Amino acid sequence: MAINNNAASQLVLKGTTTIGVVCKDGVILASDTRVTMGYYVAHKQGKKVYRIDEHIGMTIAGSVADAQKVIDIITANAQLYRINLNRPMPIKTAARMTSNLLFSARGLMAQILVGGVDDTGPHIYGLDPIGSLTEEKMTSTGSGSPLAIGVLEDKFREGMTVEEALPVIARAVNSAMKRDVASGDNYNIIVIDEKGYRELSNPQKQELLQKGS
Repeated sequence: MAINNNAASQLVLKGTTTIGVVCKDGVILASDTRVTMGYYVAHKQGKKVYRIDEHIGMTIAGSVADAQKVIDIITANAQLYRINLNRPMPIKTAARMTSNLLFSARGLMAQILVGGVDDTGPHIYGLDPIGSLTEEKMTSTGSGSPLAIGVLEDKFREGMTVEEALPVIARAVNSAMKRDVASGDNYNIIVIDEKGYRELSNPQKQELLQKGS
C-alpha cells in the first residue's frame, strides 16, 4: 500500500534519536536504545545502529520490521559486492541501493542514515521513507532529532577528528534522551574509520559524557 511522504514522516518521527556525523578521520553513528509503541515502552535496549560491512554502518528510525528488512537486503548485497568484485562496496553505492529499495517499496516506514569510510573518504547519507537521498556532514533523525541538532549545531564543527567529536555526540544523544519521551534508557555510539567498525563500551561512553559536560 503506497502512502504519501507526509504520512510516512509522521510515522517515523514518533520515536528514536539517531545521529550521524562526518569527521576528518572517520564517521560516528549513534542512537538511543528505547523502542516504543505509542506510549508503551516495548524494549529498553533496542538496537538501532547496524553493521552492514566492516566499513559501513546504518542507523534506523521508524518501523523496526521494515528497517530490519532493509538492513538484511543491503548487508547481503554488500557481501556479494565484496565477493564478486573483490573490493568493498562504496558508501554511495550502499546509499543508492537503499534509496532504490525504499522508493520501489514506497510503504516501508523507515528513516535511515548510511555512513562509512571508503577510498574517497568518510561519508554520511540520509534517506527518508520514500528514498530521497542527501549527503550530510552532520544530521539526526527521529523524534529526538530537534534536541540533538541543537547540541550539534552549537558544538560540532566540520574538520573535527573522531576523538574531538565523540564528546559532542554523547552530549547530543544524552540531551535528546532527557527531553524526548520516546528516546531514552541507554545509547550506542559506533565509530567507523580506517581501523574498521567498532562500538564504544559503557565505560567509554560514561567518560565521554564527563568530558562533554
